[in-house]
Amino acid sequence: VPSGQFFFILYNKRKPMMKFESNVKLVQAPQETVYAKLSDLNNLEHIKDRIPADKVKNLSFDAETLSIEVAPVGKIALRIVEKEPCKCIKFGTIVSPLPFNLWIQLLPAGDNACKMKLTIGLELNSFMKAMVQKPLQDGVERMADALASIPYEPNNPNL
Repeated sequence: VPSGQFFFILYNKRKPMMKFESNVKLVQAPQETVYAKLSDLNNLEHIKDRIPADKVKNLSFDAETLSIEVAPVGKIALRIVEKEPCKCIKFGTIVSPLPFNLWIQLLPAGDNACKMKLTIGLELNSFMKAMVQKPLQDGVERMADALASIPYEPNNPNL
């Protein structure tokens, strides 16, 4: 292998995909109801006042995109890139210091409840993994807790 090609091979290796998964959360609402609310980001309008202003700033959204500023990370914008009705909503970053994907997975748990799990996937080298592993794991767990605690009942004006 000529030395130039070796250098390219050495430094062009893809970073391994890391996944950070929340614990499975039980949501006290049917799977279809939860999916309907979370798959249209306009529904955030009803809960945006619950988001701590010291944690998240400049929240904006439409049906398919969400943009926020999170200290100390900066601006993050996500877009829904895939929907599997009643089962999964996949987001990809439009703007982020570290590009990542986010999945919200839903499974039935009886007639009036469902299970939810969040997964963040991103490519990280070993050095970056050591720096962001704990904040990302804590963040995905807090997001899952927050989404699981939303009142999803169809007649509830809070979402």
